[in-house]
Amino acid sequence: MKLLPPASWASIRLFAMDVDGILTDGTVHISSDGTETKQFSILDGMGLVRLAKHGVATAWISGRPSGATTARATELKIPHLVQGRVDKITALRELADSLGLAPAQIVYMGDDDIDAPAIQWAGIGVTVPDAMPAALAAADYLTARPAGKGAVREICEHILTSQGHTLNP
Repeated sequence: MKLLPPASWASIRLFAMDVDGILTDGTVHISSDGTETKQFSILDGMGLVRLAKHGVATAWISGRPSGATTARATELKIPHLVQGRVDKITALRELADSLGLAPAQIVYMGDDDIDAPAIQWAGIGVTVPDAMPAALAAADYLTARPAGKGAVREICEHILTSQGHTLNP
């Protein structure tokens, strides 16, 4: 993996990502009554809020529907939430078409086999250190931080700094 030149990050208008294994550590807690909980990083949330403030759209594309995901997306005002779609590449292309964006204007971040085609298609494909081999092979960039512990924030900061935005609030 290599760090891409700033010009590549500067053209980004959409940061799309998987949820489980990217925004979380991939663990889902299910209690005996069927209630599901997930743990999301506040660091990642702040990065996503800052992207929105500077006009970069965000999207979450998850293979499984989750009330916890919906609640967190609502809290962060994520404008594009797609759940229950394992065909990530199709979902990403549909979203890109609806927004009038070319692949070069998109970062996609995922960690599993079903993410690999979207990682490869996006202008910048990103994954995390403990990703599955197909995602690692497809990625242009590997984060230093792990999933659910600031990996998304790391990408947000690459985008923002390359576009000339300060990281201070």
